[in-house]
Amino acid sequence: MSFAETLKTLPGVSHLSALQLLDAAGEVVATIENKPGQAGSLAVYNHLAQLHGAITPDAAKQALDIYAEHTVDARANPGKHPNIDRLIALIDSGQTLRVKQVFAQP
Repeated sequence: MSFAETLKTLPGVSHLSALQLLDAAGEVVATIENKPGQAGSLAVYNHLAQLHGAITPDAAKQALDIYAEHTVDARANPGKHPNIDRLIALIDSGQTLRVKQVFAQP
């Protein structure tokens, strides 16, 4: 299944303005915003955080499957897809990132 097809099956994220990714020390290492170009990653990371409680190495592996053709492109072009690159780095390092939801204002 393509990324676009899989994305349609993930829970909606209209209630979020962003996700903050926190390292083991609680420092924000990245923010994924609910805006064009990042909304798909927001949905993927949010879904996996709901399933796994954080972005663990196992969650990252699942995310790479969800990203489908974009994962292939990211491996061929490091730096082109930073949200996928981050997942690959988590798998390689065995680290986990906690996720903090930032809710959209009504």
